[in-house]
Amino acid sequence: MISRRAFVQAAAAIAAVPGHAARAGGGRDRFLDDLQRRTFRFFWETTNPENGLAADRWPTRSFASIAATGFALTALAVGEARGFVPRAPAARRALTTLRFLHDAPQGDAAEGMTGYRGFFYHFLDPATGRRFGRTEVSTIDTALLLAGALTVKQHFDRPQERAIGALADALLERVDWAWAMPRGPLIALGWHPESGFHPQDWQAYNEAMLLYVLALGAAERPAPPESWSAWLRTASARWRPVEGVPQLAFPPLFGHQYSHVWIDFRGIRDSFCRAHGLDYFENSRRAVLAQQRYAIRNPLGWKGYGARQWGLTACDGPADVTIGGRTFRSYSARGPGEFDDGTIAPTAAGGSIPFAPEICLPTLEAMARSHGPALYDRHGFADAFNPSFDGPTATPRRGKVVAGRGWYDGDRLGIDQGPILAMAENHRTGLLWRLMRREPAVRRGLRRAGFEGGWLA
Repeated sequence: MISRRAFVQAAAAIAAVPGHAARAGGGRDRFLDDLQRRTFRFFWETTNPENGLAADRWPTRSFASIAATGFALTALAVGEARGFVPRAPAARRALTTLRFLHDAPQGDAAEGMTGYRGFFYHFLDPATGRRFGRTEVSTIDTALLLAGALTVKQHFDRPQERAIGALADALLERVDWAWAMPRGPLIALGWHPESGFHPQDWQAYNEAMLLYVLALGAAERPAPPESWSAWLRTASARWRPVEGVPQLAFPPLFGHQYSHVWIDFRGIRDSFCRAHGLDYFENSRRAVLAQQRYAIRNPLGWKGYGARQWGLTACDGPADVTIGGRTFRSYSARGPGEFDDGTIAPTAAGGSIPFAPEICLPTLEAMARSHGPALYDRHGFADAFNPSFDGPTATPRRGKVVAGRGWYDGDRLGIDQGPILAMAENHRTGLLWRLMRREPAVRRGLRRAGFEGGWLA
């Protein structure tokens, strides 16, 4: 993991940026400045500067995550644009990351490899970048990493920065999408050198929109166009009302966020969207509104739920225990109608800011104000908290219980901090959407999937 010396140097680099103090503007702009600055620090200060691999979580020592690394690359574009870090060190960090990933060993051996067939292992040793434990080669996490690589390619586009774009293109071009489709035209979840492909494919509505767009848009060995129609056939079964709001349902909010971090789905429609008279951005907005309605209704009677304290997604939880007939979990996907143990994740609202700013921003402000440093500190929001996990028998697996206020996670997770920083910027300036609109692979992938209209026209 990152050394103390590197940590101090990274912090100094941020502090040295001219105009680092809060920018002028209204209270909400000041809050967003503060939120983005803190969340950017998470990535800048906890990523290994020697290889660019981002921590899965912090401050708990853990493996590196390739998905978090994709968000860390994306954070470099936001941080440089916001003036949180100078351009030169941000570009150097991007180049270091991509060069390491490009040169790291790929092969079918069970040990000593970083990936296989252009894909990467889900978790890596943070120092060596080699496979961590018996983790899988992950198709979706590779897609999140590639999206970050394409983001820095488009952002750091000056003549002296061209190596960044060349490495990003090389990483995308060497991915063997056909290999990852043992039951084509759908893409498998992953692969283990010990047992082969995962028995399930990416289907039904979820975060895999990004995966399929990149696979369809690849210049070398792309997925066939029927991959999208096959995905749509399974996705359409999820159209239903949630809290009275008709939508293509996916209970945890991360499934409505991840693809939208990089792809601007506003106004562009595939065959499913045309049939239902909406776009995927509107669908995500409906999911967010339904979550707030669910919290207000609070059918399970959890403590603290309300109009300005809501948000269910995949996140940490207090422990795997049952107390007083109430079942709690540690890490789990949470959502209305799926699982709810009273655990609220700030990234649910934070990663949804562009969809419904009128409810997400007041929620984030209220949570930061009412919970203070227990929830909102130097590196932004903690991953989760649970006001109902309280009392003398409440012993958490991680984090701490504050008497009378419940459980607070002690960690920040890269895959949850990333959407907060990125989607706050998309709400404010549309930066990441504009960058990725220029990316040929994204445009090709969307067209091959049948998207039309809007900015694609």
